[in-house]
Amino acid sequence: MKRLMIVLLGLVLVSLWLSRQTLPAAASSSPQIVYFTPTARPDGRILYIVKKGDTCISIYLLNRITLDQLRSLNSIRGTDCVIQLGQELLIGYGGPAESPTPGPSPTPTPLLPTSTPLPGKGAVCVVLFEDVNGNGLFEDAERMLEGGAVSVTDRSGKFSQTGATNLDPTKPLCFENITEGDYNISLAVPQGYNPTTSTSRSIKLQAGDISTLDFGAQVSLKAPPPAAAAESASRIPLFGLLGTGLILAGIGLGIYLRRIMK
Repeated sequence: MKRLMIVLLGLVLVSLWLSRQTLPAAASSSPQIVYFTPTARPDGRILYIVKKGDTCISIYLLNRITLDQLRSLNSIRGTDCVIQLGQELLIGYGGPAESPTPGPSPTPTPLLPTSTPLPGKGAVCVVLFEDVNGNGLFEDAERMLEGGAVSVTDRSGKFSQTGATNLDPTKPLCFENITEGDYNISLAVPQGYNPTTSTSRSIKLQAGDISTLDFGAQVSLKAPPPAAAAESASRIPLFGLLGTGLILAGIGLGIYLRRIMK
């Protein structure tokens, strides 16, 4: 009887092992963040407040300055660009600061910022980066990708423009002088890559805004040959039938041995 139980247990374990198959992992996406360019303060300074997920690369791309300018304006030393959440970074001047006028007049004349946004117009910029670790965030060690096809259309259907991304980190793909309104931005990644973020976004563009959207893509793994995929698919029902047959055979063998032993 002990030998019979061992035989039945072995048949059940073999059947369970054959029926286990590896299923493809579900792809995940990371939400994108839309940034808006800050305006000059009364003293003429333009400040940017560091948000969650910001890096030096995304900040200087957003504000159209160089990394050297960002370092110089904020006295950032060393090879690494270290910033902190909530930190105020100086990214430029919108006009000269307020200063007193020498002479008998006791009241200085304030000078307002000279840079004013074009009324009713804005810009949409797109960055496509190689998401090496697949986390959906544009990090300092990751590079730009060229060949991504971008489409910008408004929801009324009156505006539509297309373009392609490039490798230059100081020149993201920008669609300028766009009338404020609701827009849909779609991106197709280059051949040989898979998207790691959403490939379409909807934004509300306001006058004077520069909305920058990051899209990530990762090198795709080589797909298995069609014959191998078909063989793998056909192996699943075959293993299932084989496992069922072994279970039935084990049950029959147990009944037969019990009858012999009586």
